[in-house]
Amino acid sequence: MSIFERISDLVKANINDLIDKAENPEKMVKQIIIDMEDQLRKATQSLGTAMGSLNQVKKQLETAQEQSSTWQSKAKNCLEQGNEELAKQALDNKVKQDAIVTKYKEMTTTMETQVNEIKSQIDTLKSKLEEARSKQAMLVARSQMADAQTQMAKTLGNMDSKSAFAKMDKMEEKIAQKEAQADAFSEVSGAQEAENDPFAKMDHDNAVNQELEKLKKEMNIDSNN
Repeated sequence: MSIFERISDLVKANINDLIDKAENPEKMVKQIIIDMEDQLRKATQSLGTAMGSLNQVKKQLETAQEQSSTWQSKAKNCLEQGNEELAKQALDNKVKQDAIVTKYKEMTTTMETQVNEIKSQIDTLKSKLEEARSKQAMLVARSQMADAQTQMAKTLGNMDSKSAFAKMDKMEEKIAQKEAQADAFSEVSGAQEAENDPFAKMDHDNAVNQELEKLKKEMNIDSNN
């Protein structure tokens, strides 16, 4: 399993743990980012360690290559001096160093691949972290909106709409009764004012006389009788 996969698993585990605890979403988002930052820091430290090991192996490779060259030179000198047996001993040491060189080259290639993989994974983790940071405000806003909607739903759910409308109808009925009473008082007051007003009485008498004359005509009764 790669370092990035282990980091991803740890982050997912932390997220699931926070969700299971049903903590405040705003605190959850903040904690997730803190955990990702911590994992990035650890991954960066791991990269530093890996690069240090790679540099050490490269130095050992250079030393082994230098040793191989040294034994090669000694073998040439021995042959030039006519000492073939000593030249063979020098070449024996060279062959041993060449085997070490091959080993360190393989290690260097493998470790370089691993270091490059870690670097790529860290870049990906950095990108994910920046994405999480940019989404933080949006997620918090969505959480707050959801809380507001939930609170409104609870408020409406606790409200007895039938009782509220019944109270409104009763209040409207009372107001209508008061309006009717006011109208009645106005009519009575107007009638009393008419009775006490001589001009109004004269108009009333004239109207009565007109109706009387109209009725006599219909009945063919002489008004002079």
